[in-house]
Amino acid sequence: MIRNNLLFSTMPFPTNSFYKLSGRLFLVFAIIMLFSVMVKAQPNLSQPLARQWLYQNSETLNFTPAIIAGDIFLPLATGRLVNLRTSDGTIVWRAELGGEVSAAPLADVRAVYIASEIPTPSSSALVSYARATGTIRAIGRTSGVTLWMRTLSAPLRGSLTADDTTLFGASPDGNVYAFDKTNGAIRWQLQFRLAFNSQPALYNSKLYIGSEDGTLLALNQITGAQLWRYRTRGSIRGKAIVAEGMVFFGSSDGFVYALDESTGALRWRARTGAGVQSVAFVGGANETSGGVVAASFDNFVYFFSSSRGTRLWKRLLAGRIAAQPLVVARNVLLAPLSGDACVVLEVGSGRQVNSLSVGDGNNTAASPALAESGLILITTRQGLIAFSEADRSANVSRD
Repeated sequence: MIRNNLLFSTMPFPTNSFYKLSGRLFLVFAIIMLFSVMVKAQPNLSQPLARQWLYQNSETLNFTPAIIAGDIFLPLATGRLVNLRTSDGTIVWRAELGGEVSAAPLADVRAVYIASEIPTPSSSALVSYARATGTIRAIGRTSGVTLWMRTLSAPLRGSLTADDTTLFGASPDGNVYAFDKTNGAIRWQLQFRLAFNSQPALYNSKLYIGSEDGTLLALNQITGAQLWRYRTRGSIRGKAIVAEGMVFFGSSDGFVYALDESTGALRWRARTGAGVQSVAFVGGANETSGGVVAASFDNFVYFFSSSRGTRLWKRLLAGRIAAQPLVVARNVLLAPLSGDACVVLEVGSGRQVNSLSVGDGNNTAASPALAESGLILITTRQGLIAFSEADRSANVSRD
């Protein structure tokens, strides 16, 4: 016993430096583990992808579902919103909106935000006065119960966007709104002589939104003050992408544009064969490995260098693409409106490396979506399909 005590007494006692080193090693280990989880959540689109489950419903819309924390919020043509589990596609709850969905929903950990259009009376005598025809509401993410609702002069169109505290949307009557996410109060509202039916985007405290007359606006996110505007010759319905100090977007005039992020000055524009609604940015070490993917209504997908707008390749697909491309690493997933599959192209060459079968003529204008788990979600005319690298038997749920 004495010998053991002597041995213990001669052992070095941990110092503050030891604890600091241990803490740093633990932090490094935690970061490595977190990074490994994040990498696993990014599927390899060039590898075979299996159908994991199918939610069958023929009332889907051309709106991308909202996804967060294991939940999917899918809008339907009957004015309903359904909450599905990402794990198996089963229904958690349904909510009735009392009107048609007018814009793609958005969700955070607290609520799902959705815009709808109030049905107007058929009798002309009842509509001789001005009345509100739009609503925006927050529905509890876990309960499906309405938390707040606000009526608007016209329905919000396209999609919504948000930061931690504020929700943004725009309507065809020229209004751009900023709503408090907590209670729906209007933080600011601007009226333009423009009609909006597009997908607003937030970046570096700016709100970017395109209009039907071809104008792209850059607004101060906090106040709504106009910072700059740029006019094209066709409607802008897609989402603007900001990268490398530039704002990239497409127009129905057939061009892809790159503007200076600070001033709105034109950096370059590149022609395609028809209108462009959707673009995506792919990062790279140089202009031959990174750039801008543009889906044109001429049935071609184009890839331009981000710095100069040089066309690097183009590829013919089965049909037009209205949906936003999904970029994962060096691959891009596209959903043509014709054909029976979504296709995956490798951005370095434009070569097709994969396809996801969805059924003949089953694609929609809703964009492919990626869940936190790495699940790929495709909205079709017959429901919602989930694909994954995991090899599991497919599950089918119905409403």
